[in-house]
Amino acid sequence: MAAILPTIQFPSDLKSKTIEELEQLAGEIRRFIINVVSVNGGHLGASLGVVELTIALHYVFDTPIDKLVWDVGHQAYVHKILTGRKDVFDSNRKKNGISGFPKISESVYDAFGVGHSSTSLSAALGMAIGDKLQGKNNQHIAVIGDASIASGMAFEALNHAGVTNTRFIVVLNDNAIGIDPSIGALKSYLMQVKQGKNPKENNMIKSLNFDYSGPIDGHNLKVLINEFQRLKNKNKPQFLHVITTKGKGLKQAEENQVLYHAPGKFDKITGDLLQNNQQEFTKFQDVFGLTLLELAQKNNKLFAITPAMPTGSSLKYMMDKFPERAIDVGIAEQHAVTLAAGISLSGFTVFCTIYSTFLQRAYDQLIHDVALQNIPVVFCIDRAGLVGEDGATHQGIFDIAYLNAIPNLKILAPKNAVELRQTLYTLQNNNSQPVAVRYPRGYSSEKNWKVPFEIIDFSKIQNIKKGTKAAVFSTGTIIENVLEALSFDADFFSVYHFLQIKPLNEKAIVDLIKRYQTIITVEEGVVNGGFGSMINQIVLKNKLKVEVINLGIPDEFIEHATVNEQFIYCGLDSLSMQNLFKRIQNV
Repeated sequence: MAAILPTIQFPSDLKSKTIEELEQLAGEIRRFIINVVSVNGGHLGASLGVVELTIALHYVFDTPIDKLVWDVGHQAYVHKILTGRKDVFDSNRKKNGISGFPKISESVYDAFGVGHSSTSLSAALGMAIGDKLQGKNNQHIAVIGDASIASGMAFEALNHAGVTNTRFIVVLNDNAIGIDPSIGALKSYLMQVKQGKNPKENNMIKSLNFDYSGPIDGHNLKVLINEFQRLKNKNKPQFLHVITTKGKGLKQAEENQVLYHAPGKFDKITGDLLQNNQQEFTKFQDVFGLTLLELAQKNNKLFAITPAMPTGSSLKYMMDKFPERAIDVGIAEQHAVTLAAGISLSGFTVFCTIYSTFLQRAYDQLIHDVALQNIPVVFCIDRAGLVGEDGATHQGIFDIAYLNAIPNLKILAPKNAVELRQTLYTLQNNNSQPVAVRYPRGYSSEKNWKVPFEIIDFSKIQNIKKGTKAAVFSTGTIIENVLEALSFDADFFSVYHFLQIKPLNEKAIVDLIKRYQTIITVEEGVVNGGFGSMINQIVLKNKLKVEVINLGIPDEFIEHATVNEQFIYCGLDSLSMQNLFKRIQNV
């Protein structure tokens, strides 16, 4: 039979196809995604799991008039292929290419931009309310996973939706896994529903005034289409429970769903992962996870929490060994932060490991529940800085600025893996104040990071390179680019590393600045409100006559590209900085 995918550009092209042709198309789309992702990387398992579901949605509903919102967006590759982006799909997540997530500015079919979880229900419900007020009769569909629907924001939307009488359909894509396996009582409930052990009269969704249907097979196109056609013209909130298999159609992705969520490059024929030439180095996440496990083996008052990222953050090492003292609370960042405060008050040193971009979701808890009460939780801020191909929704570039504003909070940014290890060791009995430790995504440049433990002085300003005319004030791992940029210089530039960003030793900084004509601050975070801004305030307050140049992330959202391409765009790569340093030297 002739290939069908080449004939599909937009959802309207699906309407004339038979069920048999749509089933063939599903197989072709799976192979197309595997071929592209095997070379480019990206989110594989989630999209393989929703091929039939996506085809059925676009076949039955009249998108983009009917609004389709994907939660998180990991699973939206099929949606992109069917909505005019098939021919540019190989640019996915590349600089100037299409985004790895739905994005309003990219396509009229992307009803809402996503990247973080649990936003789809609120967004789609808002559209439904707005359209109803204008007399429109279109439908609104939110597709959300069983891990994401457990988040507080999703529950808030469900609670509201049940009293709205809007044209609103929630499709629960239940595969029992997010990035890591789903956890919690809701997972147990859904499992009982799937197994027929929980009577329908006990259905918690029906109690919220939704019409519940399912569970149904999310890989059976005929069943899906029939059910969506039944729901299409309903005028009150509907809830369809769909069962899918993450990684469907690729044996390895089905059997190892965590690894094949975003596996990197792999053999498109065998499915086997390709060798990573950086494997001789260690990820910062593993430095964190393995060090924490070492500490926990000797310190029974050490406790660790992650909101749904045990594998990504490498807390899995400690969770496997000490499951009662290292826990995953699911996609619940607000809960994770306040839970950490409560456990800390019971006498434990709590390490709350959370991605920088997700800590934004718990800002009030940071202020109200932790810092205001000076509870000594240690926040291990993973993926701090530029994160590459995940793009604007995931950049960890705001944490220095948004944490700077919070009293009582200490902010630390180790310059390398060894300093991260020693920082964790020094903080294992922290009982004085809340502390945030930020470190980047990716691999450390140090092979031999597992050195003997030593207590370190966070407040010490480290003189890394001596010079006479200008000084670079740097914080965090970006100092590697700074030192590479200064490989040409003998004695013009000094370099100072600030492990502790807040509080700063104002007197020591004033004394340093007075020695130089020019100060350049460098940080892998936004310039506005960041480390450089704090140095600027000290200069102004003390009326120092010195030129100050702030390097960091400009006042804009940084789109998807490789981390090095993002460094170049922001002027934080070693060559851009070297050119700047040479201009300063030659003035």
